[in-house]
Amino acid sequence: MRYRKNVNPVLVRMKETERGVLYESIVAMGKRARQINDLLKQELNTRLAEVMTTAEGETNFEQFQISKEFDNIPKPTILAMSEMYENLLNYEFPEEKKQPNI
Repeated sequence: MRYRKNVNPVLVRMKETERGVLYESIVAMGKRARQINDLLKQELNTRLAEVMTTAEGETNFEQFQISKEFDNIPKPTILAMSEMYENLLNYEFPEEKKQPNI
């Protein structure tokens, strides 16, 4: 996954406004941010489980390094905005079915 730290929210908003789907874009970015967050949590937990300490009170430097590495990853919201800006995030919403008035 490529990390882009500098994403200008105004540029993302302007780009999505041109498409005419700003609200849908915001919803899609929110859902994508949750997906990214879940993926990062799973990866962190998997990597930390591999190096768990057996003795209490000991400092595990491998855990510290892994945690430090994950701290440097941009927030999921920034990553989702970056994907949207770079046209890497595609989405579609289901059409509403109109019910006949009876």
